[in-house]
Amino acid sequence: MENNQTLKPVVLQVLPELEHGGVELGTVEIATELQKRGIKNFVASAGGRMVYDLDRAKVPHLTLPLKSKNIFVMRRNAKKLEAFIKANGINIVHARSRAPAWSAYWAAKRAGVKFLTTFHGTYNLGFKGIKKFYNRVMTYGQLVIAISNHIKKHILQNYKIDESKIRLIHRCVNTDNFSPEAVTQERMIKAIKDNNLPVDKPIITLAGRVTRWKGQHLLIEALSKLKHQDFYCLIIGSDQGRVKYTEHLKALVRKYKLDAKVQFIGHSFDIPALLMVSDIVLSTSIEPEAFGRAAIEGQAMGKIVLASNIGGSLENVIDGVSGKLFESNNAQSLADAIDWALGLSPQEKEKISKAAIKNVRDNFTKQLMCDKTISVYNELINMN
Repeated sequence: MENNQTLKPVVLQVLPELEHGGVELGTVEIATELQKRGIKNFVASAGGRMVYDLDRAKVPHLTLPLKSKNIFVMRRNAKKLEAFIKANGINIVHARSRAPAWSAYWAAKRAGVKFLTTFHGTYNLGFKGIKKFYNRVMTYGQLVIAISNHIKKHILQNYKIDESKIRLIHRCVNTDNFSPEAVTQERMIKAIKDNNLPVDKPIITLAGRVTRWKGQHLLIEALSKLKHQDFYCLIIGSDQGRVKYTEHLKALVRKYKLDAKVQFIGHSFDIPALLMVSDIVLSTSIEPEAFGRAAIEGQAMGKIVLASNIGGSLENVIDGVSGKLFESNNAQSLADAIDWALGLSPQEKEKISKAAIKNVRDNFTKQLMCDKTISVYNELINMN
């Protein structure tokens, strides 16, 4: 009989596309680490600009219309994935989103290989839970990765799944990019000049998709309550076509006469530099974040992080130590938190900064996430 311990993973990660976002970034980070360790691996998606990162890491990419929710397209995708699995000796299929997970599940089952899922969010259950069946594929993995305790609780509360199947692996930040040492003086100067930032005012930054649940409107409401404070605020991120919400935000800025204090930056290729020139970094979500990467990135840069007291932020911000939590969807609570942060002494800022960096390096690095994920691959491939 073959010794199962000799088996090595050959991994196919499957996701909708590779344009941008936390799921996409995590996929590329794992693929790159696998390649670095000499572990054969592949990625399948509908493509996107991050395919370039896979090409640089020499990770093969299979382009299929995996964003589609059309059942006929999903079935065709499954057949093509099955053929690809067999042709390349793949023994683990790792699905990271619902529509492609169905195709990946059918393909893995027919090819007789292991199936793994990562539960990245609290997927909408629909009216009276009607979407539970569609979502349930994310629990069909022989093992299921939950990206936070918040997500693990959501899975257990809403789906019939044995808790022993769930592996908790927090998302991460790449400290090669997000650390004070990684950002040169030249990059900081460029960030200031390119965005015409003041050098004599504290800078408050909120980076993330411009969408209502991320709470940009809450921030503007909070800033309107801080007339006694001098500051400059950056709202960084694309609205991805949500023009009405962007227009609403700009109208709020005009209403509260904050035009000289708030700047919208639609997209930035150097977020670490902008965070480095910031004093306060925010995560203002009014709905629970599955994990909350913005809060981790801010802490990694040694900044004062203020985050909503819901979702993943409860796990990645140590309240009063590595940052501060404020009451979710409460503009006054956010204003009070900003007021508190602006009033910190240099010694208090330094203490929080060191605690924030330590929190990230102890718990949320890319290396930790990759090590734990590869351990799950090894566990899975050697399961009966």
